[in-house]
Amino acid sequence: MARGILRIFLGAAPGVGKTYSMLEAGQTLMAAGTDVVVGIVLDHGRAPTRKLADGLEQVPTLALDYRGAQFEEMDVAAVLARKPAVALVDEYAHSNIPGTGHAKRWQDIEELLAAGIDVMSTVNVQHLASLGDVVHSITGVRQQETVPDDAVRRADQIELVDIPPELLRQRMGAGLVYSPDKVDAALANYFRLGNLTALRELALLWLADRVEEGLAAYRATHGIEASWPTRERVVVGLTGGPEGQVLIRRAARILSRVSGGELLAVHVRRSDGVAGESPQELEVQRQLVTDLGGTYHSVGGDDPAQALLAFARSVDATQLVVGTSRRRARSALFRGAGVGTRVVRDSGDIDVHMVSHPLGGRGVSGAVRGRLGRRRVAIGFALAVLLPALVQWLLGYSQNANFATIMLIQFTAAIAVALVGGLWPAVVAAAWSSLLLNFFSADPVGTLTISDPQNLLALAIFLAVSAAVAVVVDRSARRSREAAVAGAEAATLSELARGVLASPDTVQVFLEQVREYFQVSTVALFRRESARTDDGGGPARVPVSGWALAASVGSAPPSEPGDADNVEEVSATLVLALNGRTLPASDRRLLGAFGAHLMAMEQRDELSESRKANVRLAEGNKMRTAVLRAVSHDLRTPLAGIKLAVSSLRQSEVTFAPEEEAELLATIENYSDRLDGLVGNLLDMSRLSADTVTPLLEPVSWRDVLPEALRGVPAGRVLLQLPANMPPVDADAGMLERVLANIVENALKYAPDSEILIVGAVGGAGWATIEGQPASELRIIDRGRGVPADAVVAMFQPFQRLDDVSYGAAGGTGVGLGLAVAKGFMETMGGVLEAEQTPGGGLTMVVRLPISTGVSRRRNV
Repeated sequence: MARGILRIFLGAAPGVGKTYSMLEAGQTLMAAGTDVVVGIVLDHGRAPTRKLADGLEQVPTLALDYRGAQFEEMDVAAVLARKPAVALVDEYAHSNIPGTGHAKRWQDIEELLAAGIDVMSTVNVQHLASLGDVVHSITGVRQQETVPDDAVRRADQIELVDIPPELLRQRMGAGLVYSPDKVDAALANYFRLGNLTALRELALLWLADRVEEGLAAYRATHGIEASWPTRERVVVGLTGGPEGQVLIRRAARILSRVSGGELLAVHVRRSDGVAGESPQELEVQRQLVTDLGGTYHSVGGDDPAQALLAFARSVDATQLVVGTSRRRARSALFRGAGVGTRVVRDSGDIDVHMVSHPLGGRGVSGAVRGRLGRRRVAIGFALAVLLPALVQWLLGYSQNANFATIMLIQFTAAIAVALVGGLWPAVVAAAWSSLLLNFFSADPVGTLTISDPQNLLALAIFLAVSAAVAVVVDRSARRSREAAVAGAEAATLSELARGVLASPDTVQVFLEQVREYFQVSTVALFRRESARTDDGGGPARVPVSGWALAASVGSAPPSEPGDADNVEEVSATLVLALNGRTLPASDRRLLGAFGAHLMAMEQRDELSESRKANVRLAEGNKMRTAVLRAVSHDLRTPLAGIKLAVSSLRQSEVTFAPEEEAELLATIENYSDRLDGLVGNLLDMSRLSADTVTPLLEPVSWRDVLPEALRGVPAGRVLLQLPANMPPVDADAGMLERVLANIVENALKYAPDSEILIVGAVGGAGWATIEGQPASELRIIDRGRGVPADAVVAMFQPFQRLDDVSYGAAGGTGVGLGLAVAKGFMETMGGVLEAEQTPGGGLTMVVRLPISTGVSRRRNV
């Protein structure tokens, strides 16, 4: 079955018209005869959007009750059973209610696409996972509902829904986006003009990158190798020498003349080793590139010039910056054409900047270090023929040179040839020198006959020693080359480890670095599928012949390992597949080392998951032990009180006065409330420990939750001092009520003789913030014993009471969960709960929450 087509409407902010545009597209398709249904569309109370949905068939949604509120979720099974041609599914990044199937709506959509159903959906740019930190720095709001960028990039079509920020604010002011009571808060916070302008630019830049990916895929499909620059990109070639910083700064100055350009620094590491590069210099240059807003890359190749050009073409570079040392001009005759010269010669339509510098560049010359290259061997053969003849000719004018002297000078010439050309040129030089010595210097002169046996022995020793020296030189060059190769591989793997450890998505970064280093178009990781079969003796796991694509980078990944140009078996269940070119043997060995590194990553992840599981088990055991302790003591106390009061009331032979009966009933009610609080805290702590708390964040006023939180508190014990203009905060009303109730209960328990003061804080120079976002603050102040500074952290731990952490005195009641639950709830809501010493004695609890943006959302933790 063919996979369905995904079309995403991307917006810069809520209210730009994504859902409206999606519904318009659906109406157009329906008018053309296409079978279109609405899986789920949320109009957020906007009449034009609701009206546009009229006439479209709507699959009934699931009505779910979650934490006392009603929610709508898409009925995936119903949509699959209906099997339309196109389904409209709003809010691609939405988090589903726990227990409804997939955790995210984009995963529901993947299921529809796999069934061959085309899907239209919507998403805002702030929900893209890669932009979370950027959006937070702009708006001060940390987005809790995110979607992986890869899930959005996989869309077959992405359409930008864009309106000017000024027009969006006008729509906000007219009440076309949010209800009138939320407009002022939204315009003053999230929907400020600067925020909307920055978010709009983010959306345009992200979509531009997506368009470039499509362009690259088109060029790869049609075999177009020419560069199609769509923006200014400057690539800097680094050698590992001190001149790199000069080149990077020059490239940054070139790029500063345009806007929207990219700076990329690339170091070409030879697979056969590069002598002289400085890891310290490369690290300094990496940091400099990052500080200038660029990116650092490392690629491999035997020819630095071609590797540099291949990288530049792969990123559609418009300009190349390479260095040329003024100190090296005199040696060009011996080294041949340098990298800069060959880059200029083969650059094609890429502009090349040759930056001269007085520093000694390292590692990018065309000469091959650590081995005897063809040019050097050719020079060696030429010297082997010319140098002995030249020596013999010059010595022919000397009247005092005897046979021994001439032989030593020829021996020196043979050693010089061995140092230049290696084994075979030295052998030729030794043989040629022996002939010349025999003909011109050994008696009888002018013939190849040797009359003196000592001269014959001397010539034989001369030939043997010359050959031995040549062998030593050749072996030394080979060992040098092997050491250089090992060093290059170690440096490459170090770069790989650095990039992987610095990224949260380690597998994707690993694959991208493999693709970049080997200069291939696609890298894919396949995992062997397994299934359960029943052979009559019970279920057993057996391998299946097929492979599942676990992750990939680049365009058009292969469907199975056999379709790739290069395959590296990492383990029995993992295979790396590379497409784009066939790797030589030297690169295949390094690819094996990459595979070993991937295997180590897999094992590290497994160990990490195992450690987390063990920690959860340990915490669970601790929780069970504490619960047993609570049941054995703290829960039995109110139960005993209730039982005693009930037993007294049921005694038929005893008649209680009305005031005595009322007292017994009050005892029952008091102990029941206490028991309810203890059980509630135990259940809440269990949910927090199991990570099953999903708060519904919406605008909440402190004044709305305080009355319920203070229900049951004796009159006159709590004094409220709240400013009249305290803004609403983003919170879950039920959780915030529980937080405040627990804190006030704790204050009343440990400060029984003092009045509890609740003070609200509002704007001004000292306005509180949470991660840079404006926040509203509530202070609950008591005049009790207080808590020592070194006991504050322990105070928020589960099953800790004041007497446990700092005092030996008795009097603490409860199981010690109130503050732990309060702190856990505050953290799940994105807030802060802190404790401070009250001036003059006592404890002040500070409850801080972000000021509301006017948007309701669920927060996953």
